[in-house]
Amino acid sequence: MGTRQPLDLFAIGTMTIFCMVMASQQVMLKAVAEDLAPVFQIALRSGIAAALLIGLILVQRHRMPLAPENRIPALLIGVLFTLEFLLVGEALNKTSAGHATVFLYTSPIFAAIGLHLKIPNERMSRLQWLGILLAFVGIVLAFLGGDSTATLSRDVLWGDFLALLAGAAWGLTTVVVRATGLSALPARQTLLYQLVVAFVLLSLWAYMTGQADVNPTPEAMGSLAFHGIVVSFIAFLVWFWLLTKYKASQLGILSFMTPVFGVLLGNWLLSERIEANFIIGSGLIIGGILLVSSHGWLSKRRERRAGKPA
Repeated sequence: MGTRQPLDLFAIGTMTIFCMVMASQQVMLKAVAEDLAPVFQIALRSGIAAALLIGLILVQRHRMPLAPENRIPALLIGVLFTLEFLLVGEALNKTSAGHATVFLYTSPIFAAIGLHLKIPNERMSRLQWLGILLAFVGIVLAFLGGDSTATLSRDVLWGDFLALLAGAAWGLTTVVVRATGLSALPARQTLLYQLVVAFVLLSLWAYMTGQADVNPTPEAMGSLAFHGIVVSFIAFLVWFWLLTKYKASQLGILSFMTPVFGVLLGNWLLSERIEANFIIGSGLIIGGILLVSSHGWLSKRRERRAGKPA
């Protein structure tokens, strides 16, 4: 495997577009929710993306062997991926797209705690624990925001909590991948397992809960095409390609533009109100996540500086 290069203007520009695309998905899910329920739209987009990914794998003639010991972890990440987006879909029925995006992107916090407990060489430093504390305070402050109407506040609070649980499911998915033989598999293979399981389980959930009705308006069909082709297929392939060229730690730090864009796009396109408490809390959450996620990069920089001759 070749040496990853530091970020350049192309990578920064590509990551900015990538983060805007990823941030817009909750906004678009919310915008067409009356015509196509978020949970069912996520199910359908997973099916579209899985079909496109299978086609790409067949064209490129990639083999996808799965060792017996990896079968249960493969099913588990599919279930966790499904749970993540089930929670996101239900959260969007209660809270704003901006709130859902910020709380979903708390996943690195949960991943860091899980890896700390599961893998000895993933123990967190004091700086990372400080980041965890900072993010926790931010979550509390963000939850204190909301509408002045009591009923609406309870709904928003419940939606925020579901989005936070979605972030925990995403973080746990990372732990399962890192702690099992799935970490040695190509990224598109693990993505395919997640997409197929999500398509099946979320479709069943949508039918059982009466959320499978579709009003095929141009906006709903456009959103579905955008999610299935751009978000779940092209954007993920671009992300995996960037990981083969550039340093993952630096890309990871840039990815935290996504919740910022999510809040701004929700305010601009859906006229979602941004509460002062939520702004402060979101800032603390993102700051805490950056402390947790950038520890490895900062440590390597310190090591390089210490190793330079005087």
